[in-house]
Amino acid sequence: MATNGGLPADDVLVERLLNKDEDAFRLVMSAWSPGMLRLARAFVPTNATAEDVVQDTWLAVLGALGRYEGRSSLKTWVYRILVNTAKRRVAKDSGTVLFGSVPPEDDGPTVAPSRFRPSDDPYPGHWAPGRQPQPWPGPEEHVLAGEVSRIVAAALAELPQRHRLVVTLRDVEGYGSEEVCVLLDISPGNQRVLLHRGRAAIRGKLEEYFSSSPDTPTTKKSRRR
Repeated sequence: MATNGGLPADDVLVERLLNKDEDAFRLVMSAWSPGMLRLARAFVPTNATAEDVVQDTWLAVLGALGRYEGRSSLKTWVYRILVNTAKRRVAKDSGTVLFGSVPPEDDGPTVAPSRFRPSDDPYPGHWAPGRQPQPWPGPEEHVLAGEVSRIVAAALAELPQRHRLVVTLRDVEGYGSEEVCVLLDISPGNQRVLLHRGRAAIRGKLEEYFSSSPDTPTTKKSRRR
């Protein structure tokens, strides 16, 4: 579950915000706006539009704060307003429908069947020779941490929007599955499929990178032998 990240308890924070405490407002904006911008960017095509969505969200939060009932954390409530604001912006700009039932293209396998042994093989379902995932550098070899982060960020940006939103909320913002379902108004089944697909795509990009790059620590060791 996403937390306040060191901010005062929700009831204290709400009271201070309702009393127009500017320090409290600056504090919460500083803590939550970067994550809100990341999530908004997963909805809209440009950073400038994402910034507009975040600004509109904060204005909506201030206008609705007196109606906050504490049924969810304050942060989740704010993020829900952000999601609704972003959806309205997307609908206004393009008429795109973001969610509904999972489309047919999400029903297929996440790993190519050709990478596994066939049903008539003595070991059906096991990795086919030469098709198993290659080992990645271990924690002691994280000289490429910055490059790996870049690969992950690029892979996340390339995901279909639905997958990108779920992965961003689950793996970047730290929300649990139930909260993501509420935030995005999707079923638990849809959430699971979208998360699995998104994570599989990112893992695929990392596997491709580590197995083909001549500059990974693993391949450097191999060349020295």
